[in-house]
Amino acid sequence: MISKFLDPKNDVAFKKIFGTEKNKDILIHFLNDMITFREKSPIQDVTFLKTIQDPEVAAKKTSIVDILCKDEKGNQYIVEMQVAKEKGFEKRAQYYACKAYVSQMVKKGQYEDLKEVIFLAMTDFEMFPNRKGYKSEHVILDKETHEHHLKDFSFTFFELPKFHKNMNELENVEERWMYFFKHAEETSEKDLHTIIGSDEVIERAYEELNRFSWNETEMRTYEQAEKHEWDQIAIMDQKFDEGLVVGIKKGIEKGREEERAAGEKKRHTERQETAKILLAQGVSIEIVARATSLSKEEIQKLLS
Repeated sequence: MISKFLDPKNDVAFKKIFGTEKNKDILIHFLNDMITFREKSPIQDVTFLKTIQDPEVAAKKTSIVDILCKDEKGNQYIVEMQVAKEKGFEKRAQYYACKAYVSQMVKKGQYEDLKEVIFLAMTDFEMFPNRKGYKSEHVILDKETHEHHLKDFSFTFFELPKFHKNMNELENVEERWMYFFKHAEETSEKDLHTIIGSDEVIERAYEELNRFSWNETEMRTYEQAEKHEWDQIAIMDQKFDEGLVVGIKKGIEKGREEERAAGEKKRHTERQETAKILLAQGVSIEIVARATSLSKEEIQKLLS
């Protein structure tokens, strides 16, 4: 049976829900629900910015974020959905945040005018395996006093594999969003009320995923994004398998090499013991050398 709802982790679906002017209030609702604000002041409005972050120098890297916007105070928000585990993703998050921060500085601008950059990411993999909680918030603190003076950067990560509650255990809106991202594709119409409670905005987010309201072009684009994601995962799996084969082969070769070295060492020790016995019986160094294949110099040392 075809599921009514599509996958919100899909790049096209994610941007349709949170990255369009039509659904701006869903994005605002989502950010207010998921971010702990320093001044406890929720976002009232956002303006979408272009998601292509141009380099300062032509030779440097251009980067593309999923969603980039700013609130009515000028603070900027980067919202990312990361499905495949990517080496250095936490560094990429910092890089994107720095690019957004630097982009605020216009000609003759003042440093004091720079606004906060808040990075939020939903990940479909474990970023911090040794950390139990699914939500982690990162800010810059003084190492000794833990005071928060450098306030312009914050990072919030939500790791979907660490969220384990079922629909009957959801206690707050943050958990409803987590369930939405992790289980929307398998959600049935009859389960909706249990999941969303009285939250009309999350209900609208589900409706944006209703496959029967998507036109043919939208569905084709969705499927292409899905295929691209599968292809990327398949490529990584292939590279892993190839690396595993190479690793096993190198391990076997190393084991054989170590075994050969150990065998040669054992044989050499046995030849030395034979030489010692022959020397003790008065056999000449020349004869011992021929019998054991040891050098005369080494045999001479055995006499000392």
